[in-house]
Amino acid sequence: MTYPTLILKKGREQAIERKHPWIFSGAFIRSKTPIQEGAIVWVETQNGHIIATGHYSNSSIMVRVLSFSKTLIDLDFFNRRIHDAQVFRAYTLNLPNSSTNSYRLIAGEGDHLPGLIVDVYNQHAVVQCHSTGMLTSKKLIAEALKNSIPTLETIFLKSIHIKDSSYESEFLLGNTDETLILEHNVSFKVNWKEGQKTGFFLDQRDNRKLLQSFSKNKKVLNTFCYTGGFSAFALEGDAEEVVSVDISERAMQMTDFNVGLTQKNNKHTSVTANVLDYLKEAPEGTFDVIVLDPPAFAKNRKKTHNAIQAYKRINRIAMRKIKSGGIIFTFSCSQVITKDLFDNTVRSAAMETGRKVRIIKHLNQSPDHTINAYHQEGHYLKGLILYVSD
Repeated sequence: MTYPTLILKKGREQAIERKHPWIFSGAFIRSKTPIQEGAIVWVETQNGHIIATGHYSNSSIMVRVLSFSKTLIDLDFFNRRIHDAQVFRAYTLNLPNSSTNSYRLIAGEGDHLPGLIVDVYNQHAVVQCHSTGMLTSKKLIAEALKNSIPTLETIFLKSIHIKDSSYESEFLLGNTDETLILEHNVSFKVNWKEGQKTGFFLDQRDNRKLLQSFSKNKKVLNTFCYTGGFSAFALEGDAEEVVSVDISERAMQMTDFNVGLTQKNNKHTSVTANVLDYLKEAPEGTFDVIVLDPPAFAKNRKKTHNAIQAYKRINRIAMRKIKSGGIIFTFSCSQVITKDLFDNTVRSAAMETGRKVRIIKHLNQSPDHTINAYHQEGHYLKGLILYVSD
């Protein structure tokens, strides 16, 4: 089998040798044949050597590299890549296990499958295809998932759901919309048909567990709570009181359900409101612990300045409102906001409050959301635990 070929400009092969999985349109001079969106292509040097195989897109990122060699992209290819990802999680990260049965199996570039996300919720796989190329391979992906997962687990897949905001959702196996999961022995209901992304933010797993250790006898505010992940862990950590705030009524309904699974919902209050408005109106000194986990304020570089101002504003207000000796968990999931930029933004907010602020810990995404060493853009979730005092 042969694939369409894109020819590199002279000297551009050196960038590919650095193993970054994106090749930009400016690197190519021409293709030998017309190429359809999402097609598998070979990348060729001017002296005729094929040095990469990937998915084509008529955009600034023209090729998302699947292999840095001449490779056939078939069922065997997906079997090998998905099996490798499963082995890494099972034997290096111990996922899944008796206390946590949900995890990210494929994290795009982090698992050498750019454009593909697969989250496993108990016995259900939810697939997001962020490129046309991956979408055209959906049946191969589903078959490889069925081949790989039973080889390392005692479970089998009951459903495989393809979900993406740009395409029609469909099931390639089963027809289940939701399930109960375990995360560090805390139960949650996940609905991948109605929920954001794949239904639950697994990238915060370890940070939610950390919050639990800071919550005993504390009054905790969880902002942008979505389905109540941080709230449930705070309650399991014996918080005195937990208040969850989100502007979405549907999110608050899911939060109430998940908090109810802890059987400690008598200590919980749900508030459907704009988070910024709620924080502005909250009396100073009400909360011992505040969680700031907003949606991405910047989804591209053009929005960076506005995002910095938004992160600065919300952190500044939280620092002013929290009790002296209080703890703030603050995050950015904006890929274009680097760790240093986020740290500097939080530092600037702290300076404007005049309060003493110590950094207890830097936070990241859970390790099943793998980061390719050659693709630092994959390090999208940044966070800090702050100690604020007078």
